[in-house]
Amino acid sequence: MIFPQEYKHVGMTHISPEESENEPVYFLSQYIIVNKPEGASKKYWLYEVQHEGEGLLRRVTDIMLLAGPENILSYEEHLNIKNRNLLVETAHSLCKGDINTVLFTGIDNHVTFVHDPDISEIIEVEILDVAPPYPSRLCDVIRRLEKSGIFGEFGMRFTENIVDLKQFEGDNTVFPCSASGLSGKCLDNDVITEPGSLLVGCEISQALFESRFPGLEYKFISICPFSSDIVKPTKPFIARCCQAERSGQVTIDDIPGATVHWGASEFQIADAIRVLVQRLKEENR
Repeated sequence: MIFPQEYKHVGMTHISPEESENEPVYFLSQYIIVNKPEGASKKYWLYEVQHEGEGLLRRVTDIMLLAGPENILSYEEHLNIKNRNLLVETAHSLCKGDINTVLFTGIDNHVTFVHDPDISEIIEVEILDVAPPYPSRLCDVIRRLEKSGIFGEFGMRFTENIVDLKQFEGDNTVFPCSASGLSGKCLDNDVITEPGSLLVGCEISQALFESRFPGLEYKFISICPFSSDIVKPTKPFIARCCQAERSGQVTIDDIPGATVHWGASEFQIADAIRVLVQRLKEENR
């Protein structure tokens, strides 16, 4: 797949480099799109270009045709061309038969392209979390950030792996906090006197339970991604943990991921994902 990292590396012209060998190119241009009117429509050619020299305009040393009119489709709708995932998936859906290249125009009228789109290069990150609330806190933040376009240049998509804690509701169940709205008892509100409770929480919840009700028999289900049998990543992930010292880049069951504090801000979550994606790209090189 060829997808320029920056659209500033893509030049547009009516002059074919094959027809004008002495025509210089702009120093940032790595690819040239030639468009020529043909009746009411246009035909396009895509070239990879190499050049040498100094200054803004430089001498062409080599050109290679990547795609001609029979291979190129110009997408009509203007898109956010910084959203690499969107462009790769759109191009992949359109490349059929002889078509192997899709040109895209941004809302600012700049142009880029995807040649031989490969959706396998899109990085998948799993949102690993528990609910309620619905959507989960981590899902809500990430989906809002995703909609803003902040992850557009990362070339990634999110999947969700959310464990619904309602499955454990019951008179004999103890949850960490009454803010969850779950039916049962809560460590911050209730006094447990009878043995045999089911505590659904993390290591901190377990320590609190044993501190408040020493010697009381109970069963325990961990919802901490570091120790849980039910909240487990299946692919590179972003998760939350109530222990701030565990925040950062981690590996769980040989799966790379990032954890943020339970109450992490939008900025902290976005930054953790940014670092994770950089890490995944470096590991896949």
